[in-house]
Amino acid sequence: MKTQIFSGEEMRKTNKRTRVLLIFAGFFAGLVCGCGDARKAEAEDAAHAPSAPVVKVVRRDLNNELEIASEFQPLQEIEVYAKVSGYIKKLYVDWGTHVKKGQILAELEIPELQQQLQQDEASARRSEQDLGRSREELNRAQSVYNVAHLTYARLADVQKSRPELVAQEEIDAAQGKDLEANAGVSSAKDAVSSAEQGLLAAKAALGKDQAMFAYARITAPFDGVVTQIYAYTGSLLPAGTSSNKGDLALCQLSQNNVLRLVIPLPERAVTDVHVGDTVNIEVSGAKNAFTGKIVRLSGQIETQTRTMHTEVQVPNPNYLLVPGMYASVKIPLRSAAQALSIPVQAVQSSGNGQGTVLLVNSSNRVEKREVKLGIETASQAEVLSGLNENEMIIFGEQNQFKAGALVSPQIVTAPAGTE
Repeated sequence: MKTQIFSGEEMRKTNKRTRVLLIFAGFFAGLVCGCGDARKAEAEDAAHAPSAPVVKVVRRDLNNELEIASEFQPLQEIEVYAKVSGYIKKLYVDWGTHVKKGQILAELEIPELQQQLQQDEASARRSEQDLGRSREELNRAQSVYNVAHLTYARLADVQKSRPELVAQEEIDAAQGKDLEANAGVSSAKDAVSSAEQGLLAAKAALGKDQAMFAYARITAPFDGVVTQIYAYTGSLLPAGTSSNKGDLALCQLSQNNVLRLVIPLPERAVTDVHVGDTVNIEVSGAKNAFTGKIVRLSGQIETQTRTMHTEVQVPNPNYLLVPGMYASVKIPLRSAAQALSIPVQAVQSSGNGQGTVLLVNSSNRVEKREVKLGIETASQAEVLSGLNENEMIIFGEQNQFKAGALVSPQIVTAPAGTE
């Protein structure tokens, strides 16, 4: 074996290189050990990070609806009174009877009015006879006047041509008869005029009583349903022309083929609702779906309730709906197709269409984001800016999480909006 002998200088160099290598080895070992500890600590933090319910930002169709409960009312409802007082002779309706406009509801017996009609008819006939006699008298007076006037004219002509043949007394007598006959004609004409006026008055009285007697037949003023009966056969119905609220009505009539819903429209929805808009109506227990139209708006906000009187008419041709039923009216306000949306539980609104959300980034760290909001439904809010599709945001109470915190995201199913 060959032994290698190093000099002192070579030994010093070798020892120096050895120390350097040992230092680098120790530093590398420490670095490797430190990285391992960091990764281990980070893994332990992630394992102990609180779970956070998150939802994804998605696109969906949004329809903003206003839902208000209201009560069905008849399109119109009246108390049917008698125009003239009388006893009910025949009653043709009862509770729940469906009637058409002009259909007879009841007939009244009014003996005194029947007698008055007979008297009016007799007066009219007498007036016609008086007029006939007056006209005959006028004809007779006209004939007398014609003879007297012709006689006077002839005598006057003879006196002008042959004055010696006719005495002045005869001329004066003929002139007097002429004037008298003329006055008789004028008097006869006045008598005829008076008789004509008397006949008109008699006919007017007859027409009035005939019109009043026609009210003995009480008819329906519109198509409807008899919802209440107040009097029956034999009852005395007073004339409903006075202001006495105690007057007995025959019945209550409701027009139910079209119903009315009166809605207190909130101030915030006034600009989105217009006359002619179609609304969906849900009735508890009803199998059919119903629609109605907004027919009128009061055009004024009630200062106490901050609502506006709004009326919806609902066709009811088959009488499936009954006044007094409660209905849920869904009024469409605004809509957006494929809008970027998030649950309303995931955003903290600050008003004026602004809000904040907590975003969970790719490192599972919480970030606070400002967002601009658009349409808001019962459960969804439209995001106009601040978020991108498929980003994850915390669903629920935001006070439990702070910006920068490490969380363990757990995707949850948020309730769908009005779509």
